[in-house]
Amino acid sequence: MFKSVKTRVVAIPAALIASATSAMAAVPADVTTALGDLKTDALAVATAVLLAIVAVYAFKFIRRGL
Repeated sequence: MFKSVKTRVVAIPAALIASATSAMAAVPADVTTALGDLKTDALAVATAVLLAIVAVYAFKFIRRGL
């Protein structure tokens, strides 16, 4: 099938590139809405966790200073 090494060296990356194309599909509106809601909820949870961590370190800093 392939007679030379040069042909193989060119054919292998070309086959990988050809098989690595992405498929684009239509996403239902419900999924988009759910992902938007998830983003909002995740941001709220991350903010609460960050505030809790800052509060703990502030409390430790205040206790050490007294």
